[in-house]
This record gives sequence, structure tokens and C-alpha cells, in this order.
Amino acid sequence: MKEAMRCAAGAVLLAGAMGCAAQGYPAKPIRVLVGYAPGGGSDIMARAVAAKLTERVGQQVIVDNRPGASANLAAEIAAKAAPDGYTVLMISTSHAIAKPMYRRLGYDVERDFVPLIEVSSVPFVVVVHPSLPAKDVKGLIALARAQPGKLTYGSSGEGSSDHIAGELFRAIGKVDLLHVPYKGGAPSALALVSGEVAMLFNSAPAAMPHLRSGRMRALAVTGTKRATALPDVPTVAEAALPDYSITNWYGFLMPRGTAREQVQRLNGEIDRILALPDIRERLLALGAETGGGSPERFGELLQAEIRKYAKVVADAKLQIE
Repeated sequence: MKEAMRCAAGAVLLAGAMGCAAQGYPAKPIRVLVGYAPGGGSDIMARAVAAKLTERVGQQVIVDNRPGASANLAAEIAAKAAPDGYTVLMISTSHAIAKPMYRRLGYDVERDFVPLIEVSSVPFVVVVHPSLPAKDVKGLIALARAQPGKLTYGSSGEGSSDHIAGELFRAIGKVDLLHVPYKGGAPSALALVSGEVAMLFNSAPAAMPHLRSGRMRALAVTGTKRATALPDVPTVAEAALPDYSITNWYGFLMPRGTAREQVQRLNGEIDRILALPDIRERLLALGAETGGGSPERFGELLQAEIRKYAKVVADAKLQIE
């Protein structure tokens, strides 16, 4: 009886300690790992949330860019980080693609992490250098067929979501394009602006400044509907390829083992941030729709996307060692 009472008392004390820990969280800066260079879609989304989250939690939320290995380097670092609530990983569609694509990864996006929240979803924009003679998607396909294997398209890395967008375009459009990978969306965008590559399947947030300046020309968006920020730009499906569509989403994960109370605290704060009018307007201007919702909702999205792209990768024979 005394032993049972001591156990019960210990459980109460432990619960109280956990409650106090949750109330005092965060007590130091939080690091948000981003697998791409500054200026790309993942970086833009992470910084938009981090700035507001800093204000709300009273601690610095620092974006830590670790480009490399198609965003897998940052994911490996996050997977090995202490599950103490102070490491967050920004992921995108690329991470759902990476699991079936790479035979050897230093992490497992489902096994090593817990979902935090979906941040946003955006279409890619099929953009070309202004000097390219193609004025629409049909013209682009005709140009590519006239010079097979010569028309170049850049991406943010081998196996990235914009790479897959290009591979889907190749398969459905029956064209032979030359893929040129870079270490992030910003470097690939600069390559297009400089004329190093002819086209990109660029994330809408990264493309918008260049479209406004006239350094890129948009031919289409890759979603199932037109982007609010680009109402005059047709979808690839309505312009030429009815079976084509792909969107890019962004979200946050935390290392597996992170306390449920810490996950819930950050989820609630970020969910409220994504509902703020200025954030919604800012993301809308970038062609993005805000996400939000529970960790479970984001987990379901991630699992569904992994299953979807496993089939795409298998059909296109895109597995990488």
C-alpha cells in the first residue's frame, strides 16, 4: 500500500514537473533548419513564420540554412539533434519524394520525426528566359521536340520536387529536356536569369520577384487551378497537357521524441500566425495558400504524398544510390 502511494505521489510530481517545463518552454532560441540556400521557397516560408514566432514566444527563432544533397543534409542534421524542442526542420514535397527515390538516406522522414504543422502549398511556375522564343506551353513543347536533349531546365537539386515537376513534364509532354541541378531554388533562379539554363519549374514565391522585374517569363502554373497571384497565367493542364499537375507544399517537423507538450505549443502558435491577415496576404502575393491545422493532419498529408511519389519514382525509374 505504501509502495503504491509512493508511486502515485511520484507520478503526480512528474506530471507537475512536465507541466512546469511546458509552461517555461521555450527557454532559449529555437533553430529552424532549411535544406536550401537563402532566397528559395523553403527559406522564404521559414523566415516568414520565424519572424512572427519570435515575437510570440519571446525567444529568437533562427533560420539555419544548410544546403546540400537535395535538402537531405539538413534533414540528417535534424534527425540527429536532441529531441528537446529546440530543433525544427522545414520540409517540402522534396522530402516525400526523397524517401522512395534514394536507396540510402541518413534519415527516415517518418521514423525519425514527428509532424508539427503544414505551412503552405504553392504551384510551381513554368518560367523561361525572356530570350526564349516559346511564348506558351505548346510553343515550349514544339521547341523542345525540335532540338531533343538540348533545351535545359534547372532545379534546386537531384530528386527535388521541381526536378520531379520537370520529369513529369518530360514524360507527359513526350519531350527530351536536359536537367541541370543546383544547390537550391535561389541559385537555379539566378542561373535562369543569367541565361545559363533555358527554363525552370520554379516555386511561385521564389519566382514572383523575377517575374515582376521581367527577368523571367511565366508560361504556366503546375497546379490544378490558376494561382491567385498570377490570374492571367494558365495551368499546364489547360494550356497543353490535361493530365499534368503537381504542387509543392511546405511544413515543419521536429525530431522524434520531442515532448508532446512542446509540439502542441509550437503548433498552436504557428497555426495562429498562419491565420494572421498580414501573413495570409503576404503568402497570397507569393502565390501560396496558407496551411495550418493539427500535427496529425500534416502527418496524414506527408504519408499520402510519400505513397503518391513512390509510384511516380518507380514509373520514371528515378531511384538514386
